[in-house]
Amino acid sequence: MAQISLNSPVGAITVFAFEDQIVALDWGFVDEIESTAVLEEAKKQLAAYFAGTLDRFDLPLAPDGTDFQKTVWQAMCDIPMGKTATYKELAESAGSPKAFQSVGTACGLNPIPIIIPCHRVLASNNKPGGYSGQGGLETKRTLLKIEGVDLPLPGDQGDLYLFTF
Repeated sequence: MAQISLNSPVGAITVFAFEDQIVALDWGFVDEIESTAVLEEAKKQLAAYFAGTLDRFDLPLAPDGTDFQKTVWQAMCDIPMGKTATYKELAESAGSPKAFQSVGTACGLNPIPIIIPCHRVLASNNKPGGYSGQGGLETKRTLLKIEGVDLPLPGDQGDLYLFTF
């Protein structure tokens, strides 16, 4: 599988491609780089995103998951940069209004974080919820800050958040 690594404001990341489609993004560097045109484009778009000059990723994606997960991931891609949605709102967008816990599971299993923006998904009342990527909620906060969203985290200003869907 082809892969390319790069540094980012949330640490080193590696993007993986198979048959000219992005299939995964993970934290850390790989020892051997095998780049392709689609990976070079992903690197270019990620750099523009981190610089605050990209409004929407335009890459061929092929995440591996169930049909429901793929529907949720597409709904995440439809959240505009600088905006957020709740698990409940995504469940409604995915056509399963009561499946907000399954949406949370889909967020946690997202194989292409950042590009499929699971960091834009919040719990009820715009509380942070969780983030399965390296760095947890601090990474989520950094990604949202790049997009112009200031997300208070648990413990900020003495606040205590209960994580609810």
